[in-house]
Amino acid sequence: MELHPALSIAAGAAGAALLGALSGWVSGPALADHLAQASAQAVVATGTPQISASFRTDGGWPTRHPTLAGGEGLADPLRLRAASAVRAVPGVASVMWADGSARAAAAPPPIDCQADVNALLKTRTIRFEAASSQLDMVSRTLIDEVANALRPCAGSVISIIGHTDDSGAEADNLALSAARAEAVRQALIARGIAGSDLRSSGVGARAPVQGLKPEDPANRRIEFAVVSTRPIVPTPIDTPAAR
Repeated sequence: MELHPALSIAAGAAGAALLGALSGWVSGPALADHLAQASAQAVVATGTPQISASFRTDGGWPTRHPTLAGGEGLADPLRLRAASAVRAVPGVASVMWADGSARAAAAPPPIDCQADVNALLKTRTIRFEAASSQLDMVSRTLIDEVANALRPCAGSVISIIGHTDDSGAEADNLALSAARAEAVRQALIARGIAGSDLRSSGVGARAPVQGLKPEDPANRRIEFAVVSTRPIVPTPIDTPAAR
């Protein structure tokens, strides 16, 4: 059963212009190579040429979420400068270090998360075992990338909606679409996304893709939407005590 996610895109004017021009191959090797070359130039300009940016996942897939390596002996301000320079390259999403020691200073605005997930799912789909809510093995790597794309949206409410075509009984379609959306939610929670930020629901065949017949298999999909942005409320452990 093949799913075709459909997500609305909202991004900053400059980023949207670049991503629109490259949307045909945003998840492809050509874009990954372009971003790697541009990032290498940006890193050299900061005086930290020993740092490199990889735009490939552990499974070899191209990604807009680079992992930085090298420069372990550099002072933290230099590492942060290099990470920020890579993050500033048009088309780059969130940045992290291979050793997990630091992140780029400039995180994308929360609304960018939806555009980032859309870009990830433009040419790849979240798949399940036949007539099941069990994610297939290949899709687990894709869920890793979706989780990374959603991290900058911490504190937002993210909706996960399951859809089916209209084959089968309506009650069965509703149940399967809800189960698949919840399976994706649980997979994201397992990857560190706060469960309180995620909402899952299934609508069965009630909302087909515009222009498709209800029975078209392309209606089988998972949709993501950032439905609201709210500030993260500090807990007592985050709030300094009165002096």
